[in-house]
Amino acid sequence: MKRRTFLAASLLAASPRLAPPAAAAARRYPEVAPGGALAFPRDHGSHPDFRTEWWYVTGWVRDATGADFGVQVTFFRNRPNVAEDNPSAFAARQLVFAHAAIADPARGQLFHDQRAARAVFDLAGAATGTTRAWIGDWSLALDGETYTAKIVARDFALDLSFRATQPPLIQGDRGYSRKGPLPLHASWYYSRPQLAVTGSIEVGGRARAVTGRAWLDHEWSSEVMAPDAVGWDWIGANLDDGGALMAFRMRDRAGGTVWAGGALRRADGSTDILGPDAVRFEPGRRWTSPRTGVAYPVEFTLRAGGTDFAIAPLFDDQELDSRASTGTVYWEGAVRLSRGGRPAGLGYLELTGYGAPLRL
Repeated sequence: MKRRTFLAASLLAASPRLAPPAAAAARRYPEVAPGGALAFPRDHGSHPDFRTEWWYVTGWVRDATGADFGVQVTFFRNRPNVAEDNPSAFAARQLVFAHAAIADPARGQLFHDQRAARAVFDLAGAATGTTRAWIGDWSLALDGETYTAKIVARDFALDLSFRATQPPLIQGDRGYSRKGPLPLHASWYYSRPQLAVTGSIEVGGRARAVTGRAWLDHEWSSEVMAPDAVGWDWIGANLDDGGALMAFRMRDRAGGTVWAGGALRRADGSTDILGPDAVRFEPGRRWTSPRTGVAYPVEFTLRAGGTDFAIAPLFDDQELDSRASTGTVYWEGAVRLSRGGRPAGLGYLELTGYGAPLRL
């Protein structure tokens, strides 16, 4: 999951008539099971046999005046498990969805856009063997150790490069990341923290050269959430000392924790994989969306591996309405981390299932 568990699995909620019977899905999707391991560069690319997959980049960038912005680019791939034997070139064997956003604190506004398409001809797709996902002129691609994202949206644009400065952060057990009480509720998952960002953004009719730091998640699975889970809280953060933190929890209807986990990479490069007992999210101040009426806890105290972090947003209104693509509304925003009252890092927080339980 982001982290999280499977936001991209909500692609099925966007097209319920495409969802196959559960028994057929179980027969035709591969399982995520312990005992394997990730391999690169192969696993930078798409895994089209699995139900859902995403490449998710978030970061903080700064322009020459010192103004900060949050940026997000996400590509989702979904195998709907229909029309697989249809010889037509138009058959929807794979679907591709994309979200992009710029968080502008000077305006207190999240600029965002979304796309959705069938992976037909060369109009949209997700390549195997390396990271390359695209819908029209929106793209995310990996060349060597540098990702590039190009987005031309209705109200903003991104042309950014993300250069790896650290090896991948392998989540869970060699990439097998548990998301629930049952072993089958799991994903393959790795992160690329501390990406060095260069490039340009355009927002409010003004183009700006920017630099900064970003985080990339790549995750794929065939399972949806555990039955008791209604949503999740997730954070990925680049720490100021050069370390990195990922933590998530799956929530039940009462706001309790169904499952939790994460990883803490320390400044010396050592990594602690965090189990359910090592992660605790304590919600703080809430913000209510004036558009949807949903109340989100935009501040948290997070205990991860014995360390307490305070989490506060760049600004409150970072709700993302993706009902036109993945069929859900959630809060996805740039946040600051502090430890003992001192700045500790910058990251992104994702909150899902607060307005209503996710129906996957």
